[in-house]
Parts: sequence; structure tokens; C-alpha cells
Amino acid sequence: MVKKFRDKNQIKTFSKRAMMFVLTASIIAAPTFSASASKYSKHGTGSAVVTTTNTSKTITKASAGGVETASVSILSSEGNLESAGVEWSPVQGASGYDVYYKSEAASDSEYKSLDDNLIRRYPACFRADVMGLAAGNYIVKVVPIVNNSEDISKEAVTKTISVKANKREGFAFSSASPMGTGSGGYNDDGTVKNGAEIIYISASNVNTVTEDVVTNAKGTKTTCTGLVNILAARQKGYDKTPLIIRMVGEIKAADITGLNTHTYVQLKGCYNVTFEGVGKDATAYGWGFLIRGARNVELRNVGIMLFGDDAISLDTDNRNIWIHNNDLFYGAVGHDADQVKGDGSCDIKQDSSFVTVSYNHFHDSGKCSLCGMQDTQNYYVTYHHNWFDHSDSRHPRIRVGSVHVYNNYFDGNAKYGVGVTKGASAFVEANYFRDCKHPMLSSLQGTDIFNNTKGGFSGEAGGMIKAYNNKIEGAEKLIYAQQDSTQFDAYLASSRNEAVPSTYKTLVGGTTYNNFDTSSIMYKYQPDSPEDVQSNVTTYAGRTDGGDLIYNFTDADDASAIKDPVLENKIDNYQSSLVSIGGKVNK
Repeated sequence: MVKKFRDKNQIKTFSKRAMMFVLTASIIAAPTFSASASKYSKHGTGSAVVTTTNTSKTITKASAGGVETASVSILSSEGNLESAGVEWSPVQGASGYDVYYKSEAASDSEYKSLDDNLIRRYPACFRADVMGLAAGNYIVKVVPIVNNSEDISKEAVTKTISVKANKREGFAFSSASPMGTGSGGYNDDGTVKNGAEIIYISASNVNTVTEDVVTNAKGTKTTCTGLVNILAARQKGYDKTPLIIRMVGEIKAADITGLNTHTYVQLKGCYNVTFEGVGKDATAYGWGFLIRGARNVELRNVGIMLFGDDAISLDTDNRNIWIHNNDLFYGAVGHDADQVKGDGSCDIKQDSSFVTVSYNHFHDSGKCSLCGMQDTQNYYVTYHHNWFDHSDSRHPRIRVGSVHVYNNYFDGNAKYGVGVTKGASAFVEANYFRDCKHPMLSSLQGTDIFNNTKGGFSGEAGGMIKAYNNKIEGAEKLIYAQQDSTQFDAYLASSRNEAVPSTYKTLVGGTTYNNFDTSSIMYKYQPDSPEDVQSNVTTYAGRTDGGDLIYNFTDADDASAIKDPVLENKIDNYQSSLVSIGGKVNK
């Protein structure tokens, strides 16, 4: 895991490849066997069914570089969140590679074969990502194919790789929720669900990949071709088989047939689906995700750039949705004055409830997350461990609902942090606000109308914020109810379980805090100390290893809401460095 941290006013990133000599020294010497290569017969994916169109040799952008070696040389190996990544140098004379993995405690006979689509070629190395791992220690083995056979004399075995669990907290995992989980096609320990189906998509096969989908009440299966058609068939709701869609590399809007008019891939009416990126460079370029009428859907590890409307839109009647570990960049310029950086990065509206948004990295987003639009009834959403990296506003902007905001890193935000309107209740806990101009706002009172009597929330009635144990540095203004019982931004609680007295009401609307966080609807969670938030969030937020487009803002950017021209140029000219998919080498 690449760790990012702030030092001397700048985020610095240390690459493991820069320490290659240390990693190479940690390689365990490969054992020598007299048995034939067939000893390593390929294991399947457990109880999962893998259905995929072969994507090997279909993406070619450059010749693979890197120094060829006589045998496999591991360049890096690391554990991530329920996955592990390994990179190695190309081997002289090798026509391909097989990759195996096992628990550290398992015997060599228990090695499992990695799906071929998880092995990719880059200009300087090969990389494999092992996915669907429970927390624990693992070993990965890379075997070159020479003269059409595995050459075990040239294989290499990694050092022990420690894999961590995702933090499954928030309302998507509430025992009071309809589904009880937001893990999609996975179990809550990170392993693949029994009977789950796995499909792989890339720019070359996104319109040709096939999947059998149940399309009527009799259980009839229809073979559907192309991602859009597969998801459209599941919209009918007859097929609730766990489905994992793994996206490899960059896919542009122009690559996909059947996007809707707002350039969305639509997950409508879907049950038990995970859509995830592989490794650190899965990128949706020019399109986003619309989730509607869905149950138990997970979206993770995808970079989204130049999306047409919202990057991620949870729109109408969703339950148990988990949005995590994504990189959200600028969208396409919209028609409105506040859409220079695109529209919403992750909007949640129209009766979408029991949602968790966690460990996402928002890169200078203009409008991070609208929470509630025309909603009139209560709903439940959690935001935790997100990196609001020089984003401007809506972290989130909440109407009506009950929202828990904890352990997020507000990092140089030019406008405001959390905003509440229309009687919303927000529990803002153990966050780190660093140079966030206005950490908390309630419409038409306190700081919101200090310099402008019209406020900044379209004249809507106010909402209530309960604040507890936040670390706040560099804020321009924040008024607690204990300082001014009328013109306040938030009520400062003395303990997590303190109920906000009903005597505190919004100035416009007269609503009180609903104390959802001390009621039976609340889930179990263990917040980090606010002192640890910066380190924990910058280490794990966003895609694996921080993704393949890392941009370092400085403190000089903290007060600016203007689109960063250097970052804009990087996004406009982004291109994946992926050379090919699959373990076979096409020289």
C-alpha cells in the first residue's frame, strides 16, 4: 500500500518500486521440483462461476519494456484491502505466465490458480492482482511459460503478503436495513459468495462479453451480450444471483454501446451486484454510474473522469448501497455556472437509504455529494473515511435525512464542509477539518447568513448538526449552540451518546435534531481518533495504491475554488499505460 502524507505543505508519495532493491532482497528462493509442471494443476475460483470473453492480446498500446531477466524477479508485492498485488520483470524466452496464490499456512498442494484476466502487461513490468481475499497472510507464486510449459526452475515466490479487511460500517451494513449488507457479490469477509458469477470487461470486450440472465418468473435464462444488455436484463429483477463485474484498464464512453443520454452505465433494479476495478488503473473515462431501484450493490476501485452528468448517481428507491475506494476527478463542464468542474461527484437522492460512502478520494470536486433532492421522508446515509482533497462544497449537502459523517479528512476546502437544510439531522463526529473555510453550516442561520442574509442554500429552511470530537484547524468561522442559542451552526456534544435537547431548534423551520444516532436504528462502529484520520484516510482512500493519476495539491490551493489547470490538463490527456491483458505474451 502506498502511503501519502502531508509534510512541509505538500503531499508526497513514495513508490515501492523506488525501493526495488529492498523488495528483491525479500524474495523467498523458489524451490526446485523434479515433478512435471502439471503438478500445478489450475484450481478454479472456488464456488464462483467465471464467465468471460478472453481479453488476452486484445489491447496493444506499446511494446512492453523493462529489463528481461533469466528467471522471475519480483519487483514489488503488497497486501491491500481484501486483495494483493504483485509486479515482476519479464523473463527471457517466456511466452506467458501462470500465477498462483495460497494462504501462508496452507501447503504447496493448495495453491489456487489466478484468473488469466487478472494478469496484465505494462511497459516496465507484468502485474497480477489477487482479489476476493479475506484478511490474513498470503503467498503468491509466479511461474513463467517457456516452450509451452511451465518452467518451475525459473519461478519466484513472494514474501508473506498481509491483507487487510475493508471496514464494513455505516448504514449499508445496519442490522435494521432490508438487506443487512452492501457487499454485493461478496461475503462480508471479502470472499466471493457461493454461486456468484464473475465477468471481466475491458475496452475490447465490453460490448461482446456474454452472460446468462434469468429473465422471467419461470427461471428461463437468456444469453445476453454486452455489459449494457446484461445489466438491462437484470433490471427485471428475476435474477438475483450474486454477480461480480471486474473492469480491467481504461474504458472510454466511445467504447460502450448503449449508454443512456447522460452517458451512464445503468444498474437499475439490480440485486447483489459488485462493480469493481482491477488494480490501480481501472478508469471510466467520459461516463458514470446510475443506480436506481437497486438492492445490495457495491461500487469500488474505479477512477471516474470527465463524466457527463454525475459521476455516481443514486437516484430513486435504493437500499444497501456501498460506494467505496473510488477516485472522483473533474466531470465535463456543465451548462450552469457552478458546473465548471462537472456536476455532482456522488449524489444520493429520491428515497435512497441505508447507504455507505467510504474511503473515496475526491480530487478538487466542485460539488462532492448532494444528499437528498425532492425527498420528503427520512432516510439514512453514512460518510466515513473519505478524502475531500481540496474539493469545494457539499461534503455532503443534506436535505431531510439522517446522516452520519465521521472520520473524514476535509483537506483545504474553499467553501464549506457539511451543510444541512429542510430539517435534516447530521451527526458530525471525529473528522479532521484542515483549512476548511466553514466546517459546518445550517441554512439561513449562523455563519450561513453572517455575510449574506440570503444564505447559500437557495433559501431553504435549516437543519441540525450534532458535532462531537472533531479536529478543526484553520476554519474561518464556526458557531456552536452553546455560544449562541439562536444563530448557531452546530450543537457541540460533550459525549458521543449525548442527546441534543429539543430546546435547540433551527431558526427557519423550527425543526429539532432527531437523535437518530442514539436510537435503535444506529449500527455498530468503531471511530478512529481524529488525530489518526489524516494518516488512515490518505493511506487507504481511493483506488489501489492511490490509483495511476496522483496529483499533489499544496496549501496555496486551500482557499481556491478555481479549476486547477495542471490537473485539468492531466485529466484531458489521460491514457492508461496498460499494454495487454492476460498472462500470454504477444511479442
